[in-house]
Amino acid sequence: MLEPILIALSVVLLIVGIVGSVLPVLPGPPLSWLGLLLLKFVPSISFRISWTAIIVVGLFTLVVAILDNVLPIWSTKRIGGNKMVVWGAGIGFFIGFWFGPFGIILGPFIGALLGGLASGSHILPALKHASGAFIGFFAGIVLKFINLGVIVYWFVKVLV
Repeated sequence: MLEPILIALSVVLLIVGIVGSVLPVLPGPPLSWLGLLLLKFVPSISFRISWTAIIVVGLFTLVVAILDNVLPIWSTKRIGGNKMVVWGAGIGFFIGFWFGPFGIILGPFIGALLGGLASGSHILPALKHASGAFIGFFAGIVLKFINLGVIVYWFVKVLV
């Protein structure tokens, strides 16, 4: 009786985690990993995944969550940008999300560019800083989807 509820809740966490990987307000991969962890407590299928796999995927998820927050700042600073550029990239992504795939791709760049211009940079340095923020932001998204691929793999392996 409890097993279907646990499985349903773990699938909901997986889906919310996938959505959270593109929405900056939700911690995507950690939510999906919690869903995977929850499957370990379903008696009829818990033997299909080891604690070692749960821990390794959890550590990978932790590293990706940290890198997702550090990469945009690091790449922006590496190219000479400032906090306004990073904030612009984040706000640009959030606004761009509502405009579909092109908004998700262009939003961080435009936001970082506007942040650079607002902080007093001229157009060429602002373009350079925006490129750094965009690269870091996009690298974080790629890492999150790699992480989600690993989590989905284990979900399918456990449930099928």
